[in-house]
Amino acid sequence: MTNQTDFSLKRLVLLALLTAINVVVSRIFIIPMPLTHGNINLCDAIIYIVALLFGPLAGGIVGGLSGFLLDLLGGYGQFMLFSLVVHGLEGFFVGLVFKYWNFKNQLVKGAIAGAIGVFFMVGGYFITNTVLYTWAAGLASLFTNTIQGVVGVVIAIVLLPSFQNLMARYN
Repeated sequence: MTNQTDFSLKRLVLLALLTAINVVVSRIFIIPMPLTHGNINLCDAIIYIVALLFGPLAGGIVGGLSGFLLDLLGGYGQFMLFSLVVHGLEGFFVGLVFKYWNFKNQLVKGAIAGAIGVFFMVGGYFITNTVLYTWAAGLASLFTNTIQGVVGVVIAIVLLPSFQNLMARYN
């Protein structure tokens, strides 16, 4: 899966499987946050793992589709299109920075890419909550979304070497 333009059946099936895994894991491990009309889940962790392993296109596709489907299944229909864009951009930019930024230390590079993803996600949901509700709801979402994003980055960075070793074994 190193070629970003390879739209083979194998690649499409893998992206669909990763999206499904993200939706299932994120629906199982969920903490509702009533003040923000949202929740904290592991969606971002899996988006980051996919983006770090497979690059910006895979990160964007899995991120956008996962966010969209999670809102659809979770009863947050008003967020679906916003989540498609926000999580899609999040995954895309994490993968882009990690793939193309020349930096020797993979952990630091992953942390910086993840921080950029958190910025896009938190900013995107601040705008989303402000548009859908009020600026106060946008402000209230900053804390919980930052926590969710940072937890996602930490999980992704901790698991990344194991997934890289696993992929090297089967490639």
